[in-house]
Amino acid sequence: MSFEYKKVLVIGATSGIGQALAAKLVENGVSVIVSGRRQENLNEFVQKYGGDEKKVQAKVFDALKLDQIPQFASEVIASNPDLDCIFINSGIQRAFDFAAPESVDMDIFEQELTTNYTSAVHLTKAFLPHLQSQASKTAIAFTSSQMALVPMMRCPNYGASKAALHHFILALRTQVQSGPGDVKIVEIFPPAVQTELHDTKHQPDLKDGHLIGMPLEDFTDETWGKLCQGDDQIPVGPARGIFEAFEIKRQEMYHQMTELLSGLLKQFLR
Repeated sequence: MSFEYKKVLVIGATSGIGQALAAKLVENGVSVIVSGRRQENLNEFVQKYGGDEKKVQAKVFDALKLDQIPQFASEVIASNPDLDCIFINSGIQRAFDFAAPESVDMDIFEQELTTNYTSAVHLTKAFLPHLQSQASKTAIAFTSSQMALVPMMRCPNYGASKAALHHFILALRTQVQSGPGDVKIVEIFPPAVQTELHDTKHQPDLKDGHLIGMPLEDFTDETWGKLCQGDDQIPVGPARGIFEAFEIKRQEMYHQMTELLSGLLKQFLR
């Protein structure tokens, strides 16, 4: 099987997983719009992968600027009416020690929550009407985390924000199944991956943090294979064991509860 979408917006494509997936898309003949905060990184990507066919576009955008997301979406859609897939990938990870409350910077805490969760919800709302209006299949893919399933003591807000995103994705997938349109909701669960997420500049207490976890190339290859198979839940590497240990059962319970509550609500909704 091959990847079934033709033009993809990758948000958070200036480094790490987002950049690697964007490169994989281009290498497989998919037109890509890369987006992120760092203009110089986007320029380098276009120079490297753009070529003569102009399969790569770049658009600078900071997902923390929630009030600008509707305008960002409108501009992207106006220039790319054939856009059929969105990758929402932006993410940051910070350590917090609430045993020493004076050490916790709540501005950084809020920034992490907005980057990892709130902005993804705003982006979904902004792009979903376009995707629902298309005659062909469309998709939104989210980069979640194995820490959406099992938290890490060192990074309590990262795990909480990814868990919030995971729960949102489960509900979103159920809601859009009845239409309009044919929108697929994909969730990718990375383990720790060797990217700048763990760099000293972001997490100064880590030494050689960029070496933590699964090699980025291995992660990207495995993820790409699952995307081409059409999977909508993609736990990668060590995340597979966590997912299979209990998440499948938990989602069975979620669907049972959804059916039960839907039946009850029909008695009260007009």
